[in-house]
Amino acid sequence: MNRAKGRLLILPALLLAGAAFILSMHAQTSPDETAPRPESSSSLHLDPQVASALQKAMEEHDYATAEKLLLAEIDRDPHSQRSARLLDYAGTVYFANQDYLNAAVAWKKSEAIAPLDPKLRFSLAMAYVRLRRPDWARTVLESLARENGTDPLYPYWLGRLDYDGQFYNAAIKHFQRAIEIDPKFARAYDNRGLCYYYENQNDLAVADFQKAIALDLGSPHPSPWPYLNLGITQQFLNRLADSEKSIRDALRLDPELARAHFQLGTVLEDEDKPQAALSELKEASRLDPAYPEPHMAMARIYHKIGQEDEAKQEVKIYLRLRPHSTPDLP
Repeated sequence: MNRAKGRLLILPALLLAGAAFILSMHAQTSPDETAPRPESSSSLHLDPQVASALQKAMEEHDYATAEKLLLAEIDRDPHSQRSARLLDYAGTVYFANQDYLNAAVAWKKSEAIAPLDPKLRFSLAMAYVRLRRPDWARTVLESLARENGTDPLYPYWLGRLDYDGQFYNAAIKHFQRAIEIDPKFARAYDNRGLCYYYENQNDLAVADFQKAIALDLGSPHPSPWPYLNLGITQQFLNRLADSEKSIRDALRLDPELARAHFQLGTVLEDEDKPQAALSELKEASRLDPAYPEPHMAMARIYHKIGQEDEAKQEVKIYLRLRPHSTPDLP
């Protein structure tokens, strides 16, 4: 096993760069995709004074005040059609406030009164994802996929659930279905590429990452993740020059992507450029102080160049951030 491959196997978090579920690293997610947008408050038939206060609270992101206003209205007649609309709106407020449990409760209460709009059912599934209940999310997404076979978002997210569960072959089938529905769905290619990578089908992985990059070029905000995933695969294949270029392209799109700086640091280490590698790893740890892996990588490099005090210090930081690990230095 070559040195680059060995290190990738020793550091599993590296292999997850661009892939860990909700959503710490990858599996790409559009910023607006999972967050429901509140309908116009005019449909809630509120007293003008209450409507004005609700609008003000939402504009100022004062979600606690918005929740209190809505709950007071719901309590007046909790089983009416109007309350169903209020509960729908309340769910979006809870979601925006990252209170995913209450968002799910609000939408389920609304659903008990009247059928939930498909967009809110998808948001309910996303709330379940954030609550780490993929089984509940899967039930909702499967129902949505059956009812609307022309929306690639539902098979895409079913693939995400299988990917997170490490059921890579099942995930590939879902991502393939999303691509069949929308051949320009860049994120589906990117995530299918990750599955191929874990199945050791690296040529297919590279092809999917490159396809995702090509499709994403015309986007107003191209994602750095396909470049980073491509760079990870190229590093695994010991194509270091290609890997460095891909990861630098990721950093061109997002200079503050800590995981890309970390990955670049490991590539530069493989290229026997210890000082340049340390610079990238330090930047990764600066951008994400809770990120353990750059410290282990820095410890390894300091050990190689004979700076044992610095190496020991980095190991201490790594163990503080990941206390139950056993460091593996050469």
